[in-house]
Parts: sequence; structure tokens; C-alpha cells
Amino acid sequence: MYHLIRSLYLYATSKPEYSIILLGLDNAGKTTLLSQIKALYNTAVDPAGQTGDAPPSDTAGNTVPTVGQNVATIDLPDMYLKIWDVGGQMSLRRLWTSYYKSAHAVVFVLDSTDLGNGELDDMPRTPGWHGRKKSFLNKMDDPDEPETPWTPMTPMTPTMLLSGQHQGRLDECRAVLETVLDSEDTAGIPILVLANKQDREDCLEVVRIKEGFVRKVFEGEKGGMVRDSRVLPVSALRGTGVKEAIEWVKSRVVWNKESRPPVMR
Repeated sequence: MYHLIRSLYLYATSKPEYSIILLGLDNAGKTTLLSQIKALYNTAVDPAGQTGDAPPSDTAGNTVPTVGQNVATIDLPDMYLKIWDVGGQMSLRRLWTSYYKSAHAVVFVLDSTDLGNGELDDMPRTPGWHGRKKSFLNKMDDPDEPETPWTPMTPMTPTMLLSGQHQGRLDECRAVLETVLDSEDTAGIPILVLANKQDREDCLEVVRIKEGFVRKVFEGEKGGMVRDSRVLPVSALRGTGVKEAIEWVKSRVVWNKESRPPVMR
């Protein structure tokens, strides 16, 4: 009898848990975002006994590059969100695939200050090619000069910066996001793209990111299937837009729970 009552109690008090993975290049702001989420969703008690959301964190930006993973479980009234912040360095990206099968949503974080003008090079790509356009100066010197292949392994040099070839890490972002979309284990799950660092003057506007980058990636060969996705602006450092992002994720994982059921705990 005891075990039956205990089982009924646990069933009545359990909540679904959804796993969310934060992906993106190194220095995109994933760890800062996770710190801000934890600060915003920690419950604060005021002297009158009222409870409410804590204010944005002033120290969320005091982070170091993630080597491996950070994880936090956010206790919400109707669910748990288990959020995995996985390192974005190139040497760590091969580990991302181990999180895909258990993920209920992917949050891909972009550095809005490191995307150049947001326009992708639409030239056909061969294996290993994530091409850069020729610089304007090179075109003037020799219109027939072939473009130089570039991969995420190619370091940026002062010469490339001065020549105008460096247009941020847009091509690298494209290659990485396409790899995420191309996995069978991410098929059908919601994908939220967050344009981070929107508090900075040198950021690329969200409308440019949507039209010049995200839309092309999702409509391209790797993202051709119908996906539940959205692009939102955030400032992980200041906390603006973070709650809106979490609310979107909450609604979409519930909507998709038949395809990818949560864990009850």
C-alpha cells in the first residue's frame, strides 16, 4: 500500500524535463547566456514574502571559454529545462553530436558583431571550401585572379584584414550550422537562432541576419526540410531578450513532445 501511495504521489508531483543544447562558435556568448538564464529564473523572495523573477545578472559576462560543457537545470512551474552549454572551439565541435539524440531543442548563438555584412557567398562549394570573396583591391589588380579557398582552420592575418578579405566568421557559422542541420538526430526538433550582442553599436541588425544568413542556410541543401525555427535578438550580457527566448523554447518543446517525449522526474 505504501509503495502504491508513494508511486501515485511521485506521479502527481513529477514534471517533464526537456534538454536544451546551446551551440555556436567560440566567443559567441553561450556561457554568458546560460549565466543570465540562471540569474533570471532563480526565484527571489522579497521582505513581504512575495516571490518573483530575479533581475538580470551584472556579472554574467565574467566567464571563461568553456572547455567541455556547463549544465544547469532551470526549475519552472510546469517543467524543468536542462540546459547544456557545449564548448564552441573547433576541437570540441565533434562532441556536439553526442547531445543531439537526447535534445528537445537547439539554441544556436551567433555573435552579431562578427558576421561582416551578413551576406553569404553563394558560389558553388566543393569539399573543404567555405569560400571568401576576393577583396576589392585584388579584383582591381587582377580581375581574373581565382578566389582563395578558406576553411575554418585558416588563421586570419593582418594582411587579410587590411586587404578587406576578413568579413567576420559568417562562412564558418554557415558551415557549422549546416552541419547541425544535416544530422539525422536533430531532424524535427525546434531550432532557435539567437543574434547575440545586440547591445553593441557594431552589431549586425537582426533583419540582415535573418535575410542574409539564416534564411539562406535553412532554405539551402542542408536545411531543406521543414523546421520549427525562429531568429531572435538578445544581449546575453545585459539580459535583454533572454526571457523571450526561453518562452519560445518552452512553447516549442511542448508542441513537439509527441515526436520527442520529455523525461519525467
